[in-house]
Amino acid sequence: MPAVFVLIWSTGFVVARYGMPHAPPLTFLSWRYALSLLAFMPWIWLARARWPEGPSQWAHLAVTGALMHAGYLGGVWAAVRMGMSAGTVALIVGLQPLLTALWVHWVGKHQVARLQVVGLLLGLVGLGLVVGHKLSQGVVTVTNLALALLALASITVGTLYQKRFVKSGDVRCANLVQLAAAWLVTAPLSLLEAGQMQWHPELIGALSWSVLVLTLGGSSLLLLLIQGGAATRVTSLMYLVPPCTALLAWLLFGETIGLTVGLGMLLCAAGVAAVLRSPS
Repeated sequence: MPAVFVLIWSTGFVVARYGMPHAPPLTFLSWRYALSLLAFMPWIWLARARWPEGPSQWAHLAVTGALMHAGYLGGVWAAVRMGMSAGTVALIVGLQPLLTALWVHWVGKHQVARLQVVGLLLGLVGLGLVVGHKLSQGVVTVTNLALALLALASITVGTLYQKRFVKSGDVRCANLVQLAAAWLVTAPLSLLEAGQMQWHPELIGALSWSVLVLTLGGSSLLLLLIQGGAATRVTSLMYLVPPCTALLAWLLFGETIGLTVGLGMLLCAAGVAAVLRSPS
C-alpha cells in the first residue's frame, strides 16, 4: 500500500503539467473537489458505509480537510501559478517529514530513534539533489514563498492533527467530509481569480485523473496510512514523491534525470528505508 500511495501521489505534478495552462489553480481544485464529492456519494450509499460518530469527529475531519486539501493543494498550485517553479515548491513542501519528526519528538508523543533521524536527514539531502537543479528556474517572491510555506504548514499540521484527533473509521465517509470542507474554503476564493476554465482535452484528462485516481485513491490511501502508522513513518514516504515524479517525467516527457538526480533518488530511498526499519 505505501508503494501504491507514492506512485499515485507522484502523478500530481505530472497531471498539473497538463491541466494548469487551461485553468486557474483554485478553480481547477474547486471542480476537483465537487466532482470527487459526486463520485463518493453513490459509492458510500451503495456500500452503506458507516458515517463518523458524533459532531466532534465531523468537526475534526472538516479541519483536516481544510488543511490537507484546501491549504496544501491550494498553496502549492497558487505558488506555481505565481511564478515559483514546481521543483522549488517540492523542495519547500519536502521539509514536512523533518518538521513532523521534530514536533513529535519535542512533544514526547513518539520516540524518534537515531536511525530515523539519519534516515530523515538522508531523505532531505536526497530531496534537495532531486529538485535542486530546478531552483534557479523559478522567481521567488514574498507572495509565492508565503504560499509555499502555507502549503508546508497545512500538510504538516493536517497530518499531525488527523493522527491525534480523527478516529479510525470508513475512509470514504471521512474523505467526503474532508472534501466538502475543502470545497467550502476553495470555491469562494476561486471567484477572486483571473481567467476561466478552458475545456481542453488535456484539462479534461487532468481533471478526470485528479478525481478518480488522486482524490479517490491517493487521499484515501493517505488517510489509511495515517490511521495505521506512526506520523514520522507516514510522512517519510513523502520523500519518495519528488524522485518518483522525476522518473515519471522521464518516462512520459523525456526529461533527463542525470547523475545528480539519480544519486538523490538513491538517498531518498535509503532514508525512507532507514525510517521504516527503525523500531516504533
